[in-house]
Amino acid sequence: MKKPETIDVLTIGAGGGAYPAAFWLAKRAQRVVMVDPKGVMSGNCLAEGCVPSKVVREMARHVTRHRRFESYGMGGEPTIDYRKIIAHKDNVQRSRYIQHGEELVRSRNIELIKGRASLQDPHTVTVETDAGDRRYTVRHIIVASGADVFVPSIPGAELCLTSSDLYRLNPTVKVLPQTLTVIGGGYIGVETASFYAALGVHVTVLERGRQLLSGMDPDMVAMLVPLLDPRIRVMFEVDVDRIEQGVHGMTVHYRQGDFSGKELSDQVLIAAGRRPVLPEGLAALDIEVGHTGIAVNGALQTSHPHIYACGDVNGRVPLFHAAVRESLVAAHNIMAGDVAADTMDFTNVPTTVFTLPAAAYVGMTRTAAAQRGVAVVEAGYEFLEDSRAQIFGETGGGLRLFFEPKSLRLIGGWVVGIDAGNLIGEIGLACANGLTAQQLAAFADQHPMTSEGIGHAARSLL
Repeated sequence: MKKPETIDVLTIGAGGGAYPAAFWLAKRAQRVVMVDPKGVMSGNCLAEGCVPSKVVREMARHVTRHRRFESYGMGGEPTIDYRKIIAHKDNVQRSRYIQHGEELVRSRNIELIKGRASLQDPHTVTVETDAGDRRYTVRHIIVASGADVFVPSIPGAELCLTSSDLYRLNPTVKVLPQTLTVIGGGYIGVETASFYAALGVHVTVLERGRQLLSGMDPDMVAMLVPLLDPRIRVMFEVDVDRIEQGVHGMTVHYRQGDFSGKELSDQVLIAAGRRPVLPEGLAALDIEVGHTGIAVNGALQTSHPHIYACGDVNGRVPLFHAAVRESLVAAHNIMAGDVAADTMDFTNVPTTVFTLPAAAYVGMTRTAAAQRGVAVVEAGYEFLEDSRAQIFGETGGGLRLFFEPKSLRLIGGWVVGIDAGNLIGEIGLACANGLTAQQLAAFADQHPMTSEGIGHAARSLL
């Protein structure tokens, strides 16, 4: 092996938890090496997550709106060619890979290596590549190795699809099944069920708990579920025993209380969550790993102040946009000499479940506040009275805002229905900056847009 190369920063991973920091630091004359087994600048989001899945989602949304407007002379039942949807998805992914690659070529002080990194000691990293091993002596390390699909140890699980089979480049599934069983009622399972149902597939979701989207605000979920496509059937408190492949499709054997049953469908999707991908050598450095991933403080530092863990690998808020912000927090603290010059606000990161319709939340909701013994004042707005929702015929749902009782400072909110993913950004910005009901009420949101509902709700408290 060659003599170790000395660099300023090495990132393990080249996705949202890594490359924002890499570019920011490189502009400040830091020599940065990014290491990723894919050899491209992309985390799970582009490879098989949020971007490709939302291509399918938006195509499905157009189908649902086409059906809704059919009675107004907009044509009959839409023709669905799933292969063309997948082709568009693949094109979007390829375009973004090219875009990232061009950005990398234009940048100085950054090298991207295809390989696998392992930690040898707190300042030494070995990278295994096709051309041999390379060793680096580094001043700072950003662990941004992401997360991967979790497949539970159920007999026959290897016969099932995962989200990777649906959304990666050139995916396994290019033809819609007539029936689909989804094991898991988290956001990936429910989103996929929603897309597929809109495209005409009959979907059964098997959820182990008593609520879809476990861990999310139950009031928000209760408003969302009745608005989902009726082709989605949900079974609660289900334990899956085994999955079998038969002549006529897949059979899921399950228990529901004292009852044992089986569900037959063309395909089975396992959507049981994700788990962090931990780099080799982490344990030897005595870096704490908790239930959700690598333990970090608000500055994204591990037990070694010069080693940071950003994005899904720490599991705090496993979303791309959270990873980007975490990456920049780490970069700012690296330039400050590994002191907490910047910190991550984990509370006020908007989260959207991209079902049809969507649900989104940020900050502290009424249920979360009650669990912590915090009093809140609530304001609401129903999309039944919203002009934009009426235009699209999507009047189900609404929004809720939660304020501190005395100051009327906004501390959280959720939205169910039309434009939920867009609205939650404005609500999140208000939460993060401590805006009050008076300030929200004083802002002239555009008409006719659903964002008017934010000011409308705030005015109800004044």
